[in-house]
Amino acid sequence: MIRFLFAAFLCAVALPAAAEVKIAEVTSPGGIKAWLVEEHGIPFTALELRFRGGTSLDAPDKRGAVMLMAALLEEGADGLDSKGFAERREELAARIGFDANADAVTVSVQMLTENRDDVVALLKSALIDPRFDQEAIDRVKGQIQSIIQSRAASPEDIARDRMDAALYGDHPYGSSDLGTAESAAALTREDLLAAKAATMARDRLYVSAVGDITAAELGALLDGLLGDLPATGAPLPGPVTPAFPGGVTVVPFDTPQSVILFGQPGVPWTHPDYYPAYVLNQILGGGGFTARLMTEVREKRGLTYGVSTDLVNMDLADSWQGSLASSNEKAAEAVKVIREVWADVAMNGITEAELEAAKTYMTGSYPLRFDGNDNIARILVGMQMDGFPIDYPAHRNEKIEAVTLDDVNRVARERMKPDQLTFTIVGHPVGLESTN
Repeated sequence: MIRFLFAAFLCAVALPAAAEVKIAEVTSPGGIKAWLVEEHGIPFTALELRFRGGTSLDAPDKRGAVMLMAALLEEGADGLDSKGFAERREELAARIGFDANADAVTVSVQMLTENRDDVVALLKSALIDPRFDQEAIDRVKGQIQSIIQSRAASPEDIARDRMDAALYGDHPYGSSDLGTAESAAALTREDLLAAKAATMARDRLYVSAVGDITAAELGALLDGLLGDLPATGAPLPGPVTPAFPGGVTVVPFDTPQSVILFGQPGVPWTHPDYYPAYVLNQILGGGGFTARLMTEVREKRGLTYGVSTDLVNMDLADSWQGSLASSNEKAAEAVKVIREVWADVAMNGITEAELEAAKTYMTGSYPLRFDGNDNIARILVGMQMDGFPIDYPAHRNEKIEAVTLDDVNRVARERMKPDQLTFTIVGHPVGLESTN
């Protein structure tokens, strides 16, 4: 019965609109900092941990180690094997998830107040004393090998891997988080212990908690849970400037549709041009059927079901990227139209009507992101990693509203680079050949 109640909590818990979320900074007695939103209406808490570095901290000859390590944290710890750990988690009606990406190792926990101490004890065993049993290593390696094989047959994944390799070269961003079939197969238990020591340390830790917990309770929880982690981890890699030479790279692949990725240099979060660029992206390719690219590529010409763009801000690189799929026969026209729209907006800008529609949507939809304890916890920990101030949710819409037409059109002129717009295409696009 308790599991059904927990599932209901996940669906029902919701906090007030973004501007009303009261975030407090908590420092534990041991010096661990966290952001906290107290909500005592339901006996449930979401805890979110991030360790900066992620798969970027793989040793060059051990690619895939961090991802495999993260996958194995729930496969047994301390006195519990893989089955025992899963059964104990079920008994406690808890959700504990581990993952990794290029910038972070992530830990997500949702727990009932009455079971909090026991859930934290179980989580601590995974963070401090994971077993990394050989049977579990072999089984999860097999799962990863299956994913790698599946990616090798997916035009979307092939396109992403080829574009990342071209953009980032030898930097860790330039290769798959999973590694290759060969590198993943060669990983040992010692490699996983080294990956854990490199990534899961207090000097790169970010924490948020949302729900039925006080500041004092959270401080004690953090010291008990995280105080035994190493103080420091491996040095973080340096930044990389993505390479956008312009032109086209075609990767032949037997598929009826060409997958098309494209991009150009981006805008850092911290630059004054970021918010005008953010609004501009909404108008260009982030606004569904009203976006310029959707109008020109889909609505007017029927070249795709959908096309979108986004400002891609990673810890160590910034870019502005988009994607679509088009039939092989229409792919060349789709590329041509995207180039034309990019050049037109760069030269002529956007209209006041487009600006107001984008701002209305962006400010109106923002509070909807704060729709549950777990979502809010993820937002807060992401804000910390990106360096946003603690009152950002209350003032974010003001920053959008402050963007003027002159701001957006200046950023379009200065930041949009039609000559650097670079395409990676997987398929057999008729009339397109590689120029890079």
